[in-house]
Amino acid sequence: MAVKALKTSTFAWEGTNKQGAKIKGEVSGQNPALVKAQLRKQGINPTKVRKKSASLFSAGKKIKPMDIALFARQMATMMKAGVPLLQSFEIISEGLDNPNMRKLVDDIKQHVAAGNSFAASLRTRPEHFDDLFCNLVDAGEQAGALENLLDRVATYKEKTEALKAKIKKAMNYPIAVVVVAVIVSAILLIKVVPQFETVFSNFGAELPAFTQFVIGISQALQKWWLIILVGIFVTIYALGEAKKRSEKFRNWIDRTALKAPIVGDIIYKSSVARYARTLATTFAAGVPLVEALDSVAGATGNIVFKNAVNKIKQDVSAGMQLNFSMRSTAVFPSMAVQMTAIGEESGALDMMLDKVASYYEAEVDNAVDGLTALMEPMIMSVLGVLVGGLIIAMYLPIFQLGAVV
Repeated sequence: MAVKALKTSTFAWEGTNKQGAKIKGEVSGQNPALVKAQLRKQGINPTKVRKKSASLFSAGKKIKPMDIALFARQMATMMKAGVPLLQSFEIISEGLDNPNMRKLVDDIKQHVAAGNSFAASLRTRPEHFDDLFCNLVDAGEQAGALENLLDRVATYKEKTEALKAKIKKAMNYPIAVVVVAVIVSAILLIKVVPQFETVFSNFGAELPAFTQFVIGISQALQKWWLIILVGIFVTIYALGEAKKRSEKFRNWIDRTALKAPIVGDIIYKSSVARYARTLATTFAAGVPLVEALDSVAGATGNIVFKNAVNKIKQDVSAGMQLNFSMRSTAVFPSMAVQMTAIGEESGALDMMLDKVASYYEAEVDNAVDGLTALMEPMIMSVLGVLVGGLIIAMYLPIFQLGAVV
């Protein structure tokens, strides 16, 4: 029967050392009495011990995938240094700033202390630790090589999160600039153009067509701006819900994203890189190829590649070589297929897949840098056309009036 895990918290303490000097610090413990006893063992006479409360802003701080990647790296480092598992949890927990992440590590520690395996403890929090993470830790525990498997998990998480960050960088920059451009244009149309409209009404002459067009947009925005704003938010929310609830809609987005100009190539290469990185990591950890492909299917991040990997799994289960099956899907690039074939023939499949992953990760990096460099002049041009067009529309009647005079 497993012992019930006791909850640990962070306590701030003040006291004096053996020389009588005042000192203070923080320590994890189950209650103030045990914390005081722990401090006395260290030669510290505690005068004040209180439970540390999370700040208003940090309390709601979410656990990000990069936090999990850092946790994996820290655990790998601790285990390689020969630090016992439970003590590793304590050291990592005390160094964390995010209270939610600290609580997660403490919960895992308590599960392990209660007699559960590390992998079983991780499986209680599937929202943070996926099947691949848990399976590799499980393989490490069974093989007695947990430190090596944790190192592989840490490297895998760091590289996959770095790749995701590059993709977000490619998407977020142009989106942010376009949003700013729309907001600036809306302010000009709602606040500035009406001032010119009042001046133009005293001209007593017909305004240029371009100026009339801009004034018409301004009048529509002044009248319907609230409805338009609500409509935008409702549309964004509806798309988010549809993506969450509808598998068909998500699949459609995945397929469309691969066909998108410029960005589609980046997404394609990143999916190939994730496929190769995940398969290399699992296969090198001693996971059988067919079982490894189960984890790979969900890690590619795109339905087209997920379907292709599922087909590869069926083919490999039937005795077909991995490179032949990859080629038959018509999804993977020839370079990845050829490197896989070399790996199978030489008995170094994990090494070759790792090289494929590194190659396409570098390709994504270069593509993102190239896209950023390309987008900057394009975005400046769009901003110039929007803002410059509004200015020209407002001053065009003044120029015409000056020509008549």
